Amino acid sequence: MNRLLTVSAVFETATGFGLLAAPSLVVSLLLGEPLTGSATPALARVCGGALLALGAACWLARKDVHSRAALGVVGAMLIYNVLAGAVLLLHGLGPPPHGVGLWQAVIVHAALLVWCFVSLRGARAVGDAA
Repeated sequence: MNRLLTVSAVFETATGFGLLAAPSLVVSLLLGEPLTGSATPALARVCGGALLALGAACWLARKDVHSRAALGVVGAMLIYNVLAGAVLLLHGLGPPPHGVGLWQAVIVHAALLVWCFVSLRGARAVGDAA
């Protein structure tokens, strides 16, 4: 679980900083369109802050993988990866435009959600054996 939390921390922190610094660019890379309207950059930055918080939680939990708190972080990341991956996948299945990074992001979220699921299942099996 240490590697999972470290990888998640790096991806989410990088995306969070990207959304805070250049929200329209990040959204264009994913969705193929820049942000429009006066409220959307602010909303994207709020999402960036949330991703920074997830990244920080993953980073802080990475050395304490046997705690219930670390399992909670992995559970939260599982939910996040399911939802983020589904939203991006549904966008990709719709009509263009699509950003150059869309399918890579869908694949990364799918891989991370499987990794979270396997990690939680393994931790549960260890807990049941104890």
